[in-house]
Amino acid sequence: MNPSIPSHAEAAAESLRHTERIRLRALVDANMTVARPLHADDFQLITPIGVSLSKEEYLGAVASGHIQYLVWQPETIEVRIYGDAAVMRYRAQLEVNFGGLLVPRSRYWHTDTYERRQGRWVVVWSQATAIQ
Repeated sequence: MNPSIPSHAEAAAESLRHTERIRLRALVDANMTVARPLHADDFQLITPIGVSLSKEEYLGAVASGHIQYLVWQPETIEVRIYGDAAVMRYRAQLEVNFGGLLVPRSRYWHTDTYERRQGRWVVVWSQATAIQ
């Protein structure tokens, strides 16, 4: 634990890291029962190629297998909390089958914005950027 961060803040940050890991596992497993409630209804993803996807577009593509995550391994997840909003950033290795085309394992930066809504954290924005 970082002594400069109050323990309640570190506990909240760790809870968010845990939520993000659960979300990633649900996406790899295409488990919509777990993934859907972790994404806000107004969720928006910006993909590494700059395409914007809504919650339904994104989770629908994962559920149908159009986007199939084979590997999603996050490194250290950094979290900053601002009241009922939080931002996290991390690097991860991803391997994905996108529309039948295998995108080999590569590293990406991920930035996710969460909001606490009705007492629980949900992701509202997500952006991934390829690391060259």
